[in-house]
Amino acid sequence: MKLRLLRLLSYTSYAVAAAMMAATSQPAIAADAPPSAASFFKDPAISFVSLSPQGGYVALVTKLDDGRQALAVRDTADLKKLSVPVTASSDAKIVAVHWINESRLGFTFKNYRTEFESNLDEFAVDRDGSNLTRLISGNWQHRQNVTGSNITDKVLTADYAFFDITHDGSDDIIVARYIWNGIDMHPDASHLFRLNTRTRRLHDMLEGAQPGHAIDWLPDATDMPRIVTAQSQGRCITYYHAKAGDKWEEMVNVDCTHDDKFSPLFFDGADTLYVKASYKGYGSLFRYDVKTMTMAKEPFLSVPGFDFRGAPVLDYASKRLLGIHLETDASTTVWLDPRLTALQKKIDELLPQTTNSIDCAADCLNAPVVLVKSSSDRQPLEYFIYTQASGAIIGLGGGYPDIKPQQMGLRDFYHYTARDGMSIPVYVTMPPAKVQGPQPTVVLVHGGPSVRGGFWEWDQEAQFLASRGYVVIQADYRGSSGFGYHHYEAGWKQWGQSMQDDLADAALWAVKQGWADPKRIAIMGASYGGYATLMGLIKNPEIFRCGVDWAGVTDLNLMFTAAESDASQEQLHYGMRTLIGDPEKDAAMFIQNSPLPNAGKLKQPLLLAHGAQDVRVPLVHATRFRDAVEKNNRQVEWLVYSDEGHGWRHEADNIDFWNHVDAFLDKHLKHAQ
Repeated sequence: MKLRLLRLLSYTSYAVAAAMMAATSQPAIAADAPPSAASFFKDPAISFVSLSPQGGYVALVTKLDDGRQALAVRDTADLKKLSVPVTASSDAKIVAVHWINESRLGFTFKNYRTEFESNLDEFAVDRDGSNLTRLISGNWQHRQNVTGSNITDKVLTADYAFFDITHDGSDDIIVARYIWNGIDMHPDASHLFRLNTRTRRLHDMLEGAQPGHAIDWLPDATDMPRIVTAQSQGRCITYYHAKAGDKWEEMVNVDCTHDDKFSPLFFDGADTLYVKASYKGYGSLFRYDVKTMTMAKEPFLSVPGFDFRGAPVLDYASKRLLGIHLETDASTTVWLDPRLTALQKKIDELLPQTTNSIDCAADCLNAPVVLVKSSSDRQPLEYFIYTQASGAIIGLGGGYPDIKPQQMGLRDFYHYTARDGMSIPVYVTMPPAKVQGPQPTVVLVHGGPSVRGGFWEWDQEAQFLASRGYVVIQADYRGSSGFGYHHYEAGWKQWGQSMQDDLADAALWAVKQGWADPKRIAIMGASYGGYATLMGLIKNPEIFRCGVDWAGVTDLNLMFTAAESDASQEQLHYGMRTLIGDPEKDAAMFIQNSPLPNAGKLKQPLLLAHGAQDVRVPLVHATRFRDAVEKNNRQVEWLVYSDEGHGWRHEADNIDFWNHVDAFLDKHLKHAQ
């Protein structure tokens, strides 16, 4: 086992790593044969790479030859020293890894035989493989209500889940116990406990009564829960208390749909709270004094044109905020300590072709090594160990070793002007080969829709399509988040309307740039992106020649009435009615902008795929639309995956789907006349 793992885990000298990076600087050359679908969509070769609290070890999950996973630990002083504490079974996958202390790790298994998201098993193990302890059973068939002393020496039931590590060097983790209302699939409240990963003893972290519907907890730098947000009747109410046992005080009470609402994010060691709040129309990072309940007048960090999205770098030894990993159009880090600024410069000089993110240990300023995560638009994520004393950098490998940067296309960030004058952000990925004239083009639509779709990074879907010779357009249409409150709010109740127009305008803009062949443009996407695909084919047949929809919504009314749906009562009665519309008041709009009642208008080739276990967009959406569209369209290809939910979780299904996409687009787009 160790020898096989050593072959899988590359031990790369800096000379080899430098040569690999130098190769990415060569002119783009399209290979005779692009990488296979498996190269893009198989399970990553390594994942969940993380550094131990003192930096002495690095943990990672590696894929074995038989498809199973193994959790491996390597000594950062000598990366050839390897232990394999855990090997997964064929029915489960490791979906999270977390260092509990320098000697002990926690990890989460997901049973992939079921769609239910909370079917998670939690374990802890010493880094040498000893003292393996099952902490939480994800088997819902044996769920039972056990509390207090009855559970101190038992495996916790499936209504518990890992919440966070502690930062005091103990064997404890924090777990949440979730509480259901008897109607919804998802919980509407939770309670936090400390759990000892050796003895399995449970200790309540909260004294006295907590606010009703409390679900989203924020501990401080000492791991004490200080803030919680509750959601009830469309309102998001945030509470604070100074210490355990104090009465919870209301901080803010806002409409949950407002993207510019006050959002607590993290504490530093000096007991300063950092929050996201609106500044000149964009979400920005502010300091907040919890003693006086006042927010600073000026933002701590603000980026014009982008809502704040980032993660703090906290040194738990000095209790200081050292920096912010930040995402704007691309990823960067804002360092607050000059030593880390200098370290970032050294690493960037060693790896000049990529964006390099530094992860350091809990004692960040004194850690012997740092973990470097390196990537670009053409380079999938690679991992390196950098030793501060010697300046040596050693590669651990990456998730997709078959991908060669020179076979990937360049990706850039733009804005285009929609028909009503609104500026729309968009990422464009070009084919790797240098070709002349307009090319076949795919408008790839993100799901959500109230999320941010694109970043300047290696995007496996976009690069797969680009490697096949397609220009890929990914617009963050109105209604997407991340680009200011106005951009987000402009999409309210605009499904099939101005949100849809933004996608048509993206295609027309690409034509004007000389990139897109106006006679060979496809539209495709999943979930909301699947809905937008169907509406694009129905509404703009003069623009979109064919489409691919997977896990897509086909009927706005069905989103509110499908018995199999996991939509909560809060979503059905509040959030969805604000963002999508009211089934009664907006009945005519729902019919006009639903693909199902308009299926007879869709005449173009369509690839329609769905997971049989989908509870986010139940299968009935797809089967009803398939039956309706096939009455007038003989160019419909149908795929249903029996073991999939809302998206593809199984490697074989994922590869199979994208092979179908490749063949479909090759026939109906690339070689279409």
